[in-house]
Amino acid sequence: MAAEKGRVVCVTGAGGFVGSWLVKHLLSKNFTVHGTVRNPQDEKNAHLKSLENASENLKLFKADLLDYKSLTAAIAGCNGVFHTASPVPSSSVPNPEVELIEPAVKAAIAVLPNKPTDRPMDETFWSDPEFCRSNNDWYCLSKTQAESEAFEFSKRNGINLLSVCPTLIIGPMLQHTMNASSLVLIKLLKEGYEELENRLRMIVDGKRIGANAEEIVSCLQVSKQIYGSKWDIFSNI
Repeated sequence: MAAEKGRVVCVTGAGGFVGSWLVKHLLSKNFTVHGTVRNPQDEKNAHLKSLENASENLKLFKADLLDYKSLTAAIAGCNGVFHTASPVPSSSVPNPEVELIEPAVKAAIAVLPNKPTDRPMDETFWSDPEFCRSNNDWYCLSKTQAESEAFEFSKRNGINLLSVCPTLIIGPMLQHTMNASSLVLIKLLKEGYEELENRLRMIVDGKRIGANAEEIVSCLQVSKQIYGSKWDIFSNI
């Protein structure tokens, strides 16, 4: 079934854990999906092509987080963007500033196109960057700085931006390669830890994120009708 006019979205990092579920649910709701992956011909992305409605409504684009032109080509003609692509390390990295923080921040800005001034958006609660640095929590620092810069960019350029932060995501996988968040649970079950911090952990089922995708789009479409503005969707996952 062909997608309806105005129901065209881009999913960055389409071959990943969260991205795959988003693509699956969006296709099931007859959205046309532009998915970005590093290599559309790679077998690890084959599961995307086998999804229901993929042959009609899914187009995969070769894109790199730091290549602005490749991202804009994928976003062209879309009414919204689900930005899930971000460096996610499964172990420590030698140079977190270069390998994590810089790519995450640049990618967050690259998916936000310039638009006429509309109305500003702001956030007031943020992770403490110095706390993240002192605890070597480079992934959280990269996500915090990327989100902060994305909101600042949106204010300057009149883009309406929605950020969704679902914390630790686990659950059934559509892709054939292990993702970093699931690896946390696998290591805990198979290897164990000498010490594990006794604290509450917020865990989200990856399937639910995809299932809520249409509700997010519908909410923003209603806002567009009320305020007369176009929304760009930023899914900070």
